[in-house]
Amino acid sequence: MPFIPHSEADVAAMLKTIGVASIEDLFDEIPAALKVDELKVVPPGLNEMEVTRLMKERAAQDGTPLNFCGAGAYEHHIPAAVWAIVSRGEFYSAYTPYQAEASQGTLQLIYEYQTMMTRLTGMDVSNASMYDGATSLAEAALMAERCAKKGPRRVLVPKSVHPAYRKTLHTILPLQNIEVVELDIAADGGIDAAALAGRDFGAFTALVVPQPNFFGALEDVDALTDWAHARGALVIGVVNPLSLAVLKPPRDWGGSGADIVCGDGQPFGVPLSSGGPYFGILACKQELVRQMPGRIVGRTTDLDGKQGFALTLQAREQHIRRAKATSNICTNQGLLVTAATITMAMLGPQGVARVANASMQNTRALRDKLVAIPGVKQLYARPFFHEVAIELPHPAHAIVEKLAQDDDIVAGFALGDEYPGSGNVLLVCATETKTAADLDRFAAALARALS
Repeated sequence: MPFIPHSEADVAAMLKTIGVASIEDLFDEIPAALKVDELKVVPPGLNEMEVTRLMKERAAQDGTPLNFCGAGAYEHHIPAAVWAIVSRGEFYSAYTPYQAEASQGTLQLIYEYQTMMTRLTGMDVSNASMYDGATSLAEAALMAERCAKKGPRRVLVPKSVHPAYRKTLHTILPLQNIEVVELDIAADGGIDAAALAGRDFGAFTALVVPQPNFFGALEDVDALTDWAHARGALVIGVVNPLSLAVLKPPRDWGGSGADIVCGDGQPFGVPLSSGGPYFGILACKQELVRQMPGRIVGRTTDLDGKQGFALTLQAREQHIRRAKATSNICTNQGLLVTAATITMAMLGPQGVARVANASMQNTRALRDKLVAIPGVKQLYARPFFHEVAIELPHPAHAIVEKLAQDDDIVAGFALGDEYPGSGNVLLVCATETKTAADLDRFAAALARALS
């Protein structure tokens, strides 16, 4: 164990004290057949120069394609200052701030993040983040069940919710004896609130409402919220936080607003990074805060009247209570929250709104160029944010592969794998990073591929 900072004499003295001859004797309960003498498939060690070259070569394999794929992870501009600050040692190596006296900087940053998220969502309280959007939704559903305390253990989830989020629900909730009931999508790509009113789902704990939904389309959040509340259920909003700069905040949905809000914070300062890590957001109404998983930072004053910050509403034992804990998958994704907080602080409310509006405008311009191609049409008529589903005259998978190979373009997300009968449908996204020339290049490449 070369990483243990003890001399051979220290080690010998400790072994003698506990009555064994060697460190190996501490592991004598492991059968010899399970031990290996060497790691045969691990390559030889490399020096710094060789490791640097290898990593550059691996990174280059990703390339720099022109990207029009969203589907839950979005390519936004990240100011250079963001990760320059995040990479400082104070943030980069910080642990969960249990000791407030040694963690005021980290605690203040998390408090600022929580404040920004409550202002975006309109909710009363935000926690200090979750793993990602999918686990955030699972935690929101578990939280809703705890708030209900008794009665039916059922959650209604539209198929217009992100497929990965729904898969996560089906993985986690049945283990807690919670039934996941999926709602079909209407012909216009969303939930038909009027049709729901005519159906009897029995009693249920919560309704999940995506805004925008997986297809980028906007749901009738007011009608859906009121419908669920009229049946005594909670409403869980799944949001893209960037969209809240231009859309109605969940607190204002319907007559009394959503009860819990979750989603993925990746659009704020977090690079795509080949799939992660990202972080999940979770916010709620004040009356539900006692059932919120994760960490919450509060602001107070010390004995000298100075402002201070500390973890609140949680005892340290929360994180070691196993089955009795509020959550066993919650976390503080501190580094990513730091990036998001700095990004939102640099942009400010007007800057966030400009990014959202530019993304909407680019996606509408892209839609117009694509539907001008013979055989291409917009699939759903609903208003949309910065993603839109288009129907092609050929299988979308083949078109995606062709554009990637011939034009170095990531054309979008082919819906056929997740939605049977949608083999020709492509989900495309254009953020503020795209120029008019980028849109023209994509449209021209798609026209060639289809011809």
